[in-house]
Amino acid sequence: MDMKNVLNLKFLIALTLCATVVGCKRSSNSGNIDSATGWKINDKKGGFQYNSQFKEQETPPGTSFVEGGTFTMGKVQDDPMHDWNNTPNQQHIQSFYMDENEVTNLNYLIYLDYLKNVYPPDDPNYSLIYKGALPDTLVWRNRLGYNEMMTENYLRHPGYANYPVVGVSWIQAVEYANWRTDRVAEMSLQEAGYLKRDSQYTDVSAESTFSTDTYINAPSQTYGGNSDVLEGGRRKQQVDANGEPTNLYANRETGLIPVKYRLPTEAEWEYAALGLSELREYNVYRGRKKYPWDGQYTRSGKRVNRGDQLANFKQGKGDYGGIAGWSDDGADITAAVKTYEPNSFGLYDMAGNVAEWVADVYRPIVDDEFNDFNYYRGNVYTKNAINDDGTVRIVTMEDIVYDTLSNGKIIARDLPGEIAKVAVDEEETYLRTQFSQSDNRNFRDGDKRSSRYYRQSFDEGSSENTNTGKMYNSPKHSVSMDSLDGKMVRQYDKSNNRTSLINDEVRVYKGGSWRDRAYWIDPAQRRYFPQDMATDYIGFRCAVSRVGSKSENGKGKRRN
Repeated sequence: MDMKNVLNLKFLIALTLCATVVGCKRSSNSGNIDSATGWKINDKKGGFQYNSQFKEQETPPGTSFVEGGTFTMGKVQDDPMHDWNNTPNQQHIQSFYMDENEVTNLNYLIYLDYLKNVYPPDDPNYSLIYKGALPDTLVWRNRLGYNEMMTENYLRHPGYANYPVVGVSWIQAVEYANWRTDRVAEMSLQEAGYLKRDSQYTDVSAESTFSTDTYINAPSQTYGGNSDVLEGGRRKQQVDANGEPTNLYANRETGLIPVKYRLPTEAEWEYAALGLSELREYNVYRGRKKYPWDGQYTRSGKRVNRGDQLANFKQGKGDYGGIAGWSDDGADITAAVKTYEPNSFGLYDMAGNVAEWVADVYRPIVDDEFNDFNYYRGNVYTKNAINDDGTVRIVTMEDIVYDTLSNGKIIARDLPGEIAKVAVDEEETYLRTQFSQSDNRNFRDGDKRSSRYYRQSFDEGSSENTNTGKMYNSPKHSVSMDSLDGKMVRQYDKSNNRTSLINDEVRVYKGGSWRDRAYWIDPAQRRYFPQDMATDYIGFRCAVSRVGSKSENGKGKRRN
């Protein structure tokens, strides 16, 4: 090789190394440069601040990841009950997180303890808040059964600490999920240095609380505006070019505020109960997938525990747990969570133990013709209430609104420190194609605007002017407060013309329970119960939506 070619080769190598170094330098800084304008992100002098180092959503406390996908929702086995309320339909579910097990008595007692400390029940201003959150322990009573031990001990005795909480209505379950959202977000901001450590113990009161929505929309009013908490974190304070404090509060762009806890939708719950491996093998399509485990039988086929029941359910008449000394399922009422093996999503007790509330309003059909993506019936859209000066309206002690439920119980609709909510109006709905009103619970389901009268073609004539023709003509009991003595007046609807128990206040619950036969532990089964009532066999677990990629740890990333 002549000298000229050697020099050219050395020049090319040097040029390549230089380009590599420059390219690496650009690549390392690319996350802090706006690709559209070239402006800096996260500049110390000010400008747009953003978590450009965010990798992936952390798994929320107590949950397991459920990777989304498509599945056949509904009944794929015979339907001897002839309910016709779970016909097969194809659905797609986005990835989400779900509690590994049902919310336990211990979990719920911590919630009650918080309410008791922040809103003392002996204070007349707050007494209804704590009382409204208490589970109904009388659900254990039976006219012809002795169950007083459970009535007195099941919720609070340490022997039942890790058993699923029951006696909780759907409304109470939703309130627990909201409270849990705030506590997890509060802890996240403390760990990131935005809030004072242990402020949930030392600085909390009815006038000084943390609300996630309030922190996002009006952070300076969180904790009642207590600057010792809001600026007392360990995070180093930033200043702008003028020396003024900046970025005092975290926002969604920081990636530090967790996604909200909520009840899972019916479609999510059923998808999660089926389990990943079984979905991949398409057993649900072939009709061989019936339970959250493989096969069509409730007993284990493994050598080490062959013959043992795989869930806690009623074996037969008068048989809730088997023979003493050789128990079939190890429990007569509920069992401690995680007693049985999890399914392939890592979820425990998706069959048996307790049935579980899900988010949906019940209707006999799932309207997959209108939507087959993240199906959910129950949307009631709201927005933040705004003061005359344009600021969000924060609920104070004087603003607490209480709802009287159909069973006479009173609950707080919102709590001090939260943002007041109002229904969306024409500002949000005008000329929209996807929704036209705030309340969409009875959309396309035979409600008052779309109901078909079932006697129109019969000889006795049309029933358009009667109550008997309505598809969902449920009883309407009334509860009111006597203005003279302040006592609750309860009036029963004794009409014989009612045609249904379904209305916009009944919710779906899924999965069988310790009281149910094996037929009901099929994940496709669906039943309903009034949202403001409770039983000794319905509990709940929470879910959290997944943000970002469909798969964890970049799994499934496409490569060119």
